[in-house]
Amino acid sequence: MKLVCSKSNLLNGVQIVSKAVPSKTTMSILECILVDASKGVIKLTANDMELGIETTIEGEIIEKGIIALDAKIFLEIVRKLPDSDITIETDSSYKTTITCEKAKFNIIGKSGEDFSYLPIIEREDSVVVSQFTLKEIVRQTIFSISDNDNNKLMTGELFEISGNELKVVSLDGHRISIRKIELKNEYTNKKVVVPGKTLNEVSKILSGDTDKDVSIFFTDKHVVFEFDNTVVVSRLIEGEYFKIDQMLSSDYETKVKINKKEFLNCIDRATLLVKEGDKKPIIINITDDTMELKINSTVGSMNEEIDIAKSGKDLMIGFNPKFLIDALKVIDDEEIEIYLVNPKAPCFIKNPEESYIYLILPVNFTTVN
Repeated sequence: MKLVCSKSNLLNGVQIVSKAVPSKTTMSILECILVDASKGVIKLTANDMELGIETTIEGEIIEKGIIALDAKIFLEIVRKLPDSDITIETDSSYKTTITCEKAKFNIIGKSGEDFSYLPIIEREDSVVVSQFTLKEIVRQTIFSISDNDNNKLMTGELFEISGNELKVVSLDGHRISIRKIELKNEYTNKKVVVPGKTLNEVSKILSGDTDKDVSIFFTDKHVVFEFDNTVVVSRLIEGEYFKIDQMLSSDYETKVKINKKEFLNCIDRATLLVKEGDKKPIIINITDDTMELKINSTVGSMNEEIDIAKSGKDLMIGFNPKFLIDALKVIDDEEIEIYLVNPKAPCFIKNPEESYIYLILPVNFTTVN
């Protein structure tokens, strides 16, 4: 095999597929990136058996062929070569020569025949969204998945399609994040759980352009994301997702309208007094036109008042400040509405259309004057 391509094209392609190279594996072939120039295009592939990524890059194929190269070494070599054309040449014993200007590397590759290709997935009835929309939906929900493998379903996000609506849900036992968007077309109803790792990696690769689309295909066991020159295939998480509708009560005793930025900045200031790993709640006291926020820790205490518009009862409630910050950071509205029932019931931050809903469970606290 012999091919030539620009450093920027090759580096971009290698960086994209590297996201599917496993950090630990007993199969050394999976630590490789497959460079396939056997069919007239230069295709790069990586696959950890749960997530596979394939991308095509522009370049000149002088001699067709296929080789598997150690991903870490390959990426580092390409990254550190000069900004010029790179030539990759292999011989029958898989010896690979990578040259760029005056730099020349020799590494030993592996036979491409042993590589685990991406599974062939039936691609019917794709759901199409803009790259910007998918990137935003992931950003606005991914923070509330669980990083604990004890409950596999909590490590993924529910993608639920009904008619022309896509609903994405994540939860970790302390909070729930929901985003709903309207799709351009009607689709058959579907419910699947996509691994958080997959969504994180897809989100990193997406350019986020509003005028570029992503086609998403779902089967019983896999999801496929297709965009630009890249295909991402991932296994789905199997099992019945949690019934969240019964947790989403519309009853409330207290409703607060507040400036989001002020609220976020105030909580942010309060957390200056909380050491990492310290579970100090922020105590929120809601009265007629004012919300008072207090925090007490071993470092010191802080309290601050914010003007609000309130309807309903006065209320004092405690929260993990991180959970409030995570939700507030991803809401783009200037003003937000918070719905509360009592100090033991979850609070809801949502807009009137309910295109986003953030449910956060309160924490117990002791009041200190």
